[in-house]
Amino acid sequence: MTFGYQYDFGSTTELMITVANYRVMNNRKEKLIILSRNNPIEILCEECGKKPVAYICTECFYEGSGRLCEDCTRTHECGEEMLLPVCNSPRMGVCGYCGSDIYPDQFVADK
Repeated sequence: MTFGYQYDFGSTTELMITVANYRVMNNRKEKLIILSRNNPIEILCEECGKKPVAYICTECFYEGSGRLCEDCTRTHECGEEMLLPVCNSPRMGVCGYCGSDIYPDQFVADK
């Protein structure tokens, strides 16, 4: 099954989601258990090309650049107030999104 999903209609992020597998369970009133999640990909800094990206410059991001490592953010011309942290989400770099306080960026299966 494949379906579309849209986040936040003010600054929309559109996704096409494909269900790879599913499990039918009894109706339970216990909390939801996440069975799987994408692990973040490692992207290298666009300035130095050596270290992993730690921040995205929101000013440069809409022009297709602005992915910076920790070191390169110190000399980036747009300033610290334009930086958002890299997170494991399609919303990374969009509309002030800084990631989840509940789920870590690296997937760890529930017990």
